[in-house]
Amino acid sequence: MNLFIIWNFGKMLDIKLLRTNPDAVRTSLEKRHHYKINVDDLISSDVSVRDLQTKTDELRKKRNDSSQLIAKMKKEGQDTNSIQAEVKEIGETIKKNEAEAAVLEAKIIDTMYSIPNLVHESVPVGKSEEDNQEVRKWGEVPSFDFEVKTHDEIGKERGFIDFERAVKLAGARFTMMRGSGARLERALINFMLDLHTTEHGYEEVLPPFISNRETLTANGNLPKFEEDLFAISNSNYFLIPTAEVPLTNIYRGEILEKTDLPKYFTAYTACFRSEAGAAGKDTKGLIRVHQFSKVELVKIVEPENSFDELEKMVKNAEKVLQLLELPYRVLLLCSGDQGFNSAKTYDLEVWFPTQNKYREISSCSNCTDFQSRRGALRYKLDPKSNTIFPHTLNGSGLAVGRALAAILEVHQQKDGTIKIPKALQSYMGNKEFI
Repeated sequence: MNLFIIWNFGKMLDIKLLRTNPDAVRTSLEKRHHYKINVDDLISSDVSVRDLQTKTDELRKKRNDSSQLIAKMKKEGQDTNSIQAEVKEIGETIKKNEAEAAVLEAKIIDTMYSIPNLVHESVPVGKSEEDNQEVRKWGEVPSFDFEVKTHDEIGKERGFIDFERAVKLAGARFTMMRGSGARLERALINFMLDLHTTEHGYEEVLPPFISNRETLTANGNLPKFEEDLFAISNSNYFLIPTAEVPLTNIYRGEILEKTDLPKYFTAYTACFRSEAGAAGKDTKGLIRVHQFSKVELVKIVEPENSFDELEKMVKNAEKVLQLLELPYRVLLLCSGDQGFNSAKTYDLEVWFPTQNKYREISSCSNCTDFQSRRGALRYKLDPKSNTIFPHTLNGSGLAVGRALAAILEVHQQKDGTIKIPKALQSYMGNKEFI
């Protein structure tokens, strides 16, 4: 495909924004703190490409006109050697221009894939998690009249989690749930899916747990975060890091109607992450592992509704924690701590008594049109209108392993049993304790 055509689709940001308001991009990059991208160089390259395109179009027209003139002259018996030489020279110049443009476009595309989404104006400016803003808390932090145990200690003692044999079967930072632990994980998955489908209006999806390179590129994981993925050797496939990847790609390359929106999807999948660069950090227990279960939430909505939809998504995730009777807090992430794809993100953090702090269990983000542009997902307001890029949102609803870990810690009893939250009891054989 002509690179001049590729340039119009498959990009994270609208190239028109760089051309008309480069300061918006510069300001957003400055707010994020961690991205060093030469916007002026990018703009200069874009100007050069467009200039080459204009010159090449003019040369093609001139070559076509000359070719028609040659045909006419030959019919009249005239000598066409000089004009044929000129046409040949034009063709060589066109090839030269195209080659130069291809080099510039490759450079532009590579740079564009490195530019994160624009930070929304409501996001607080900051450099790291220390600058995140607490929005609200829910639930009372529990107090205990006995020495509390970590979730991994409880898991080992009760036979809920078999760490040693998981290492034998797969390797470090894999886990195997057994007995009541396996049932509790299954109960959590079913509970979350039932809640989101029956009360929150999401459509349940069971997608592939493997995605191709095109899907991961449209979602925003590739090419920048390839080292965090598990690649399947000698193939174009990767294990998915989250169900967000397939869910946001369901309509990739399609044009929807206005009446098709909004789309709400929820899915349980196993998630696979290499956690490159995270060695030595939270490697015990269920907090940071290579494979974990998660129930994901994804929305595809009209742009004018997307930030209201984000607030609703956060409430959907909060409802899970409330029904599980787990204390938590909601944070609005600062500009320097939010993800590459996100324009605005809220984190939900659940209380872990043995760590005496809140730990992330859900992240809900509005990616605006960042992913839909990459995936050429569009919709029409009416049959005669131009296409519009919808906004995509994603959130954990919730990370199952971390929810299980929090239940083991928060609901542990003095006699060593675990109190089952009322909302889960019907999924656990109507037991109150395990």
